[in-house]
Amino acid sequence: MAEMEAVRPAETNEAWRKTEVARNPQRLHPMDYLEAIFTEHQELHGDRGFADDCAMYCAMARLDGAPVMVICNRKGRTTKERMRYRFGSPEPEGYRKALRAMKLAEKFGRPVVTLIDLAGAYPGLGAEERGQGEAIARNLVEMSQLRVPTITLITGEGGSGGALALAVADRVLMLENAIYSVISPEGCASIMWKDSSKRQKAAAALKYTAPDVRALGCVDDVVAEPSDGNHEAGIALVANQLRRELASLGAEPIEVLLEKRYEKFRNIAQFYTAEPARAQ
Repeated sequence: MAEMEAVRPAETNEAWRKTEVARNPQRLHPMDYLEAIFTEHQELHGDRGFADDCAMYCAMARLDGAPVMVICNRKGRTTKERMRYRFGSPEPEGYRKALRAMKLAEKFGRPVVTLIDLAGAYPGLGAEERGQGEAIARNLVEMSQLRVPTITLITGEGGSGGALALAVADRVLMLENAIYSVISPEGCASIMWKDSSKRQKAAAALKYTAPDVRALGCVDDVVAEPSDGNHEAGIALVANQLRRELASLGAEPIEVLLEKRYEKFRNIAQFYTAEPARAQ
């Protein structure tokens, strides 16, 4: 608590500025990157258990002719679309559809690419009744053991377990102005200070901007964004990064990738304290 109170004003302003950029309605969505970078999309529907969550998009596709499986969440641009996609928050059947797509990719030896921009999994009563927590937990386990190369890119918000359920990957990337956190700043402020208006202070305390998250080891690399907001240039930077990562991962044996994936997630954000030496 004392550490959170010690946040400097400059840190607060910068963290909140990045939050506003990540949430900007004009920012490119995961589907924009998917449609611009990948070709020959063949969408997969349904979780084979309950329903087809349209907030989660899964498709077999190609990157420069090479087959991949692409998974991302939809956010929508119009009010009608946002309501339909629940502002980008998937329900449990969405995560189960994503897992079905991952296992299909594993069967056919296709790398998996996930694109994420969501504040969290949908918290509705129906979603909880249908096993939202279980669906997320199962994705964490299965994705950690997936026997194909996996890449995750956080394009805007990466919120809580809803994002992590698609991000247990060999390479976890985030855009320069994206955020990645266990909780929203509003939620954190409500818990810590019982006042959601202190969201700017919470934003800085959470250390969820790209440099902080990379320093903690929670992402492997940060993808630069054009300072002028040029969408085409931004898409080109993402495409080039994905090409490099896929080429690098494809050159390693799957057993090596699995071991590295395990070690990475076992050691993320560890802290050590040294006990003072005892007097002799």
